[in-house]
Amino acid sequence: MSNVTIMNHPLIKHKISMLRNENTGTNEFRTLVEEIAMLMGYEALRDLPTEDVEIKTPIETCKSPMISGKKMAVVPILRAGLGMVSGILALVPSAKVGHIGLYRDPKTHEPHEYYCKLPDPIEQRTILVVDPMLATGGSGSEAVSFIKQHGGKNIKFMCIIAAPEGLERLQKDHPDIQIYVGQLDRCLNENAYICPGLGDAGDRIFGTK
Repeated sequence: MSNVTIMNHPLIKHKISMLRNENTGTNEFRTLVEEIAMLMGYEALRDLPTEDVEIKTPIETCKSPMISGKKMAVVPILRAGLGMVSGILALVPSAKVGHIGLYRDPKTHEPHEYYCKLPDPIEQRTILVVDPMLATGGSGSEAVSFIKQHGGKNIKFMCIIAAPEGLERLQKDHPDIQIYVGQLDRCLNENAYICPGLGDAGDRIFGTK
């Protein structure tokens, strides 16, 4: 699994445990998702390209590295992925934000697209696709496929919790992307929910049922 990074930082583990707790309310849950996204983003973006730029310090002029090339793009999978965007933007405020809307068929659990809007030109950007949960892997795989169809090349996928089934499918469908996982859980249940998981991430972020 050379293209998969499973986080082992104690801060990430601690905050994911707080997310799991059914007594964690909407406001705290939302804040935790942002914080975890920022901590994971720090790791996921460690290979962003840099170039030396001339900077004038109070002492002298020097060459110092800054992020180079076209701005990166953050692409949340609607709607739960929206909860992770501000955490990434705290690290890279200049990043552009795209959106992919998918809904899951309640019977087949297969994803269907209803919205896709990506920054242009997408092919020159580092693209970070974010979704708190990677369950069956259907939505994640479809989202990456849509981005590739629009010309995206340098794609990373980041989720807070993954099921083995979803991780396996995303790897099989897209062996060329880097995948970052906060915690790998045990399995999916008969309703395609991750166990032990944390319930419905969208409902818990936005306070809906």
